[in-house]
Amino acid sequence: MTLSNHLLEINAHGQSIWMDNLARDLIESGALKRLVEEQGISGITSNPAIFEKAIKGNAIYDADIEAGLKAGHSVPEIYEALVFADIQRACDVLRPVYDRTDGLDGYVSIEVPPTIARDTAQTVQEARRYFEAIARPNVMIKIPGTPEGLLAVEQSIRAGLNVNVTLLFAIDSYVETFWAYIRGLEGRVADGQPIDHIASVASFFLSRIDTKVDQQIAERLVGIDDLSRKAQLESVLGKVAIANAKVAYQKYKEILASDRWQALAARGAKVQRLLWASTSTKNPQYSDVMYVDSLVGPDTVNTLPPETIEACVDHCDVGDRLEQDVAQAQTLIATLPELGIDLDQVMAELLEEGIDKFVQPFNTLMQSLEEKVHHLSPV
Repeated sequence: MTLSNHLLEINAHGQSIWMDNLARDLIESGALKRLVEEQGISGITSNPAIFEKAIKGNAIYDADIEAGLKAGHSVPEIYEALVFADIQRACDVLRPVYDRTDGLDGYVSIEVPPTIARDTAQTVQEARRYFEAIARPNVMIKIPGTPEGLLAVEQSIRAGLNVNVTLLFAIDSYVETFWAYIRGLEGRVADGQPIDHIASVASFFLSRIDTKVDQQIAERLVGIDDLSRKAQLESVLGKVAIANAKVAYQKYKEILASDRWQALAARGAKVQRLLWASTSTKNPQYSDVMYVDSLVGPDTVNTLPPETIEACVDHCDVGDRLEQDVAQAQTLIATLPELGIDLDQVMAELLEEGIDKFVQPFNTLMQSLEEKVHHLSPV
């Protein structure tokens, strides 16, 4: 890749670009270092699906798997050793960014096991264990934004962990996420602990919303004769996720202006930035950079898979659009019930599906590691 003015333009608007991908060959080949130094990539997000893709069938991990096997480690222990090593090395590559930005960027996110998304106590326990085992100041622990997860977020922040709250779809869930962060910081203040070195992002998912809403609209368009109604339904296609994100950003600004946040900011607290996730466009009829171009704005992060990074390098049209057409976005969201779209129900379903989309690859990866361990075991 050549130097991308488009990505650097986005940085100039106050938005950080992180990459939603990680694999050992990306680190060992020097490709990650080049992305950081030449493309302005300033963070990494990972999830169980990414690690399944990276590890399954990839011989680059075999030596470490064999070493774990000889040491008598279990499959879960071997998995953690592989993943923790990749996260540590990625953290080291991004450490100069972390230092240069005074801890604003340079983070590498790793998710606690998705199988515990509904268990507060175990999530807190695993988050702390991950944080301590990886032992890098720029590691960020991903915790799902379930009600149980948000309790874990508050406790993890209070314990001094960096937290990426993932699988956020509903605006109400996002608002609760920011307040969980605030309560965690307030708890640290009450404990007499510093808060100026803690970072958090709220990962707000996008494309999955449009995929589900568009499907419901398509069902309502079947056999419709009312041309006015048809036009109204069609006008919403591919628009809900971006509208939802713009409304969420206004909620962010409201909380930022609150007395409770201002008191923490005076003590050096870092804002919990909104992070746009699930940003690869699923519908080929839409622009492949629509979730980038439409949501550039200050104090935000956009995490992009490699193919979206390449698309943005080629043809992103960068401009401050996050606060454009906010009234229209609010109106669009408000009119969805008239179209028979229950957005609360959509978001609840997406959260459950999102957990499942991480549980399935996690379980598949464990099964493939079991098979690889069996294959590499001495007879």
